[in-house]
Amino acid sequence: MTPSGDTWVFGYGSLIWQPSFSFLEQRPARIHGWSRRFWQGSHDHRGLPDAPGRVVTLIEDKHASCEGIAYLVAAATLKRVFEHLDYREKNGYERYNIQLDFLNEKKAPELGIMYIAPVDNHAFLGPASMEDMALQIQHSAGPSGSNLEYLTELAAALRHMQIHDQHVFELEEMVLALGR
Repeated sequence: MTPSGDTWVFGYGSLIWQPSFSFLEQRPARIHGWSRRFWQGSHDHRGLPDAPGRVVTLIEDKHASCEGIAYLVAAATLKRVFEHLDYREKNGYERYNIQLDFLNEKKAPELGIMYIAPVDNHAFLGPASMEDMALQIQHSAGPSGSNLEYLTELAAALRHMQIHDQHVFELEEMVLALGR
């Protein structure tokens, strides 16, 4: 079901550095109870059906929080934006309603929508050692580009926003070390 008014859409992966839709405004935001992990397979963007890449999803973790970007989408364009995002996130992702806390603002939390690839979806790869994930990312590519580009663009965007994500940065360091 698509909301009817202006709606916040939360990005924690490629939507941070490549939203590819129009929006009224963007704000750094945080959600609670979730951890960002490179545990989702990408058979359609950063990998191929027989050689999937790894992209991020969110894993429930009541002690964690995840920071990203919230985009306010105008009601007039919402249907078109969700059609675009439903197609873009078709490889196992589903819409979830969430509560957003805006960073560096004394503002009440807002409701929003995000896309998560749940652990029971067909493309879920799950946890692996950092070395195994790094090797997979280093060697994967698909129609949207290399898996390495996805990882390094996400890491750069998080650094630019002054967001520390140990999982992302450790994985990036390992992939880059393998390439040396």
